Amino acid sequence: MEDVKPTRIQFERQLRRLQHDVLRMGALVETSCWLARKALCERDLEAAHQITLQDKQIDRLYRQIETDCVSLMAMQAPVTKDLRLLSALMQLIRDLERIGDYAEDIGEIAVKLFPYPVHSCMGRIQIMLDRCRAMLAMGLAALADLDAESGLDIRIKDDAVDSDYESLYNLLVRQPNYQGAIEPVVLLVLTIRHLERMADHATNIGKRVAYIVTGKR
Repeated sequence: MEDVKPTRIQFERQLRRLQHDVLRMGALVETSCWLARKALCERDLEAAHQITLQDKQIDRLYRQIETDCVSLMAMQAPVTKDLRLLSALMQLIRDLERIGDYAEDIGEIAVKLFPYPVHSCMGRIQIMLDRCRAMLAMGLAALADLDAESGLDIRIKDDAVDSDYESLYNLLVRQPNYQGAIEPVVLLVLTIRHLERMADHATNIGKRVAYIVTGKR
């Protein structure tokens, strides 16, 4: 009787396709972060609208990759490194999906901030946002190369984002009145909180890459 199980070559091909899909999802999330920067820092309302459309693509790809991971686990019963790869990818795409959600949240905040003058902290918030984008790019590069060392190096960048958050939070809450309105201050505090969480998820991506390679958490 002919063996109906996929061969090892087919399985490896499926794994490569899965990794490619994860990187494609990562590229979409990177674009969402870039659009969030345009919406928030350049007051580009069209960019904010584009993030919503982009997020729908991200969510679709997220569901597809998750389904593919579960299917491969069920059909192939992978062991050791292959199992680590699949389990880590399932967690990693969750990190990517959350970063995309935060980018969409920042786009919505940008729309609400549009009627108000630009806050004096915006330049520093832009720097914080750019740090987060750089961390995401590092994580995706580490995944593409399966580079554990580069993945773990992202933790160092996270310290700078945490420092940005603390200093900006203290600055914003000490200036509660902004052109007579409290809403912009609240929205900017939410923004830096979203950025801090984005950086945490980017750090997680780096750790998951290291786990794929080394098997150590």
